[in-house]
Amino acid sequence: MTSPEATALIADDEPLLRESLVRALAQAWPELRIVAQARNGREALELFEQLRPQIVFLDVHMPGLSGVEAAKAIARRAQLVFVTAYEQYAVQAFEQGALDYLVKPLEPERLADTVGRLQERLAAAVGSTPGEASQVRLEAALEAALSQLSERLKSAKPLAEPPRPAPLQWLRASVGSTLKLIPVEQIIFMRSDEKYTLVVWQEGEALIRTPIRELIEQLDQQAFAQVHRSVVVNLRAISHVTRGPNETADLHLKGRPEVLPVSRSYLHLFRQM
Repeated sequence: MTSPEATALIADDEPLLRESLVRALAQAWPELRIVAQARNGREALELFEQLRPQIVFLDVHMPGLSGVEAAKAIARRAQLVFVTAYEQYAVQAFEQGALDYLVKPLEPERLADTVGRLQERLAAAVGSTPGEASQVRLEAALEAALSQLSERLKSAKPLAEPPRPAPLQWLRASVGSTLKLIPVEQIIFMRSDEKYTLVVWQEGEALIRTPIRELIEQLDQQAFAQVHRSVVVNLRAISHVTRGPNETADLHLKGRPEVLPVSRSYLHLFRQM
């Protein structure tokens, strides 16, 4: 078995899919620590260089720098696991031990197999240095796997994906006996509990029944960011960020007293602020 300090980075441009993998890994491998989540390949590389996790889960299809390109840059410095919605991208070289893959939606049995292989590889790496011939074989297998996957991606016909709906423009909320239409651009932040979401905007606040996990997919990703499992904030409303203990932070808002939490998984969004 591996030590409890095993660390991982997850890269996927879909927030809900990232969270789904986080939850699944928490069940399959409770000791694994997710040190960060990335929204694209370039961000994945930046976070990898900063945090040096032992494992990197990469979505094959990401805007800008793809998961395959990011994997080539990371190479043998981490255990690589591709996550893809299209099983035809799984290549034979995966089974040679160079890297692994998961297919969306995740199947618990397949994830358990992958976790088992990762644990074995990390345990084998502790205190051992592979010989030169073995290292060459590993690097050759990885290069072959990535090259084969790159060729498949280039030659594959574009796969039709459902068009992403236009960002939400209004939210409907009941305030007393009045039905309010809240312009989304006026929203300052939203905070959820188990049943309701508190929406705070320039003219007031209201409770709605739509959970954060559904709202985030309907919002303009350039204007809003999820900073905590239960908090989404309008980036234009942020005044400043203060670091907290245990890789957390607090968001301070322009002209408002509320202080919003930033959990460890989302702290990387503000490293340059």
